[in-house]
Amino acid sequence: MDGVTLKQTLQDGGHVFGCMLSAMGTTRFRAALAGSTMDFVVIDAEHGSRDRKEIQELCRMLRDAEVVPIVRVPVPKAEWVAMALDAGAAGVLVPYCETLEEVQACVATAKWHPLKGEYLRRAVTEGVLPSDKSKAYLEARHAETICIIGIESEPAYERLDSILDVGGIDGIFIGPNDMTTSLGIPDEVTNPRYLEVIEGVIEKSEARNVPVMIHQQTLETSTTAIEKGARFVMHSMDARLMQIAMQEHMAELRSVAARVSGRTSTTATAEDTTETV
Repeated sequence: MDGVTLKQTLQDGGHVFGCMLSAMGTTRFRAALAGSTMDFVVIDAEHGSRDRKEIQELCRMLRDAEVVPIVRVPVPKAEWVAMALDAGAAGVLVPYCETLEEVQACVATAKWHPLKGEYLRRAVTEGVLPSDKSKAYLEARHAETICIIGIESEPAYERLDSILDVGGIDGIFIGPNDMTTSLGIPDEVTNPRYLEVIEGVIEKSEARNVPVMIHQQTLETSTTAIEKGARFVMHSMDARLMQIAMQEHMAELRSVAARVSGRTSTTATAEDTTETV
């Protein structure tokens, strides 16, 4: 899948599926990702220690695997949006936005990069480009560009209508850890208050045909998100998915060994030791 197809699928009311890359730092995972059936991957540059070179290499690897590369930039700043696009990202996830100015600047850069300064301000505020030729060039250049805005706090939720008024937003992101902490119920992702907020975000966003992405970590909570209307489905992250596969396979092999040997299976307690980001 490429960015154009992903955007069209969402605009047509469909679902797309992916995960976050929080730990992966090598392109040797290409074959595994190519066979994963994922439509997109979000490369975490907010909490992950990734430089521009590594992001560029991961974007190229994902494109080769026909997985759409989206970069979660460190902060809601237009400069970081530009750097992610320059590295080859098909889209950006801009975290923890709370002000219209942040959203306007990041969306403008996502849609009109490399336009800058006075020309970018005029493009956003007046709809005026240097020429019709420049407008056609930039629209074609950004045909696949995906701009996702993070609504991760109660103040951002309260301003969601105004944020959506900015236009040019291709997706809304909810980070459960940040949102629940802001609501005073850290990591209580089944708390009715949190569920009420995600329902509100989905209702307001879908009314404008803007899909919602919620970074849930378990099959149960991701299922709940889909049932409530989330269509931009980001489930778990690389380290947690790998840990789950290891736990399931090792538990099965311990059972096989116990059956073959006639001895009691050596048990090991499975724990989720990955960090939520």
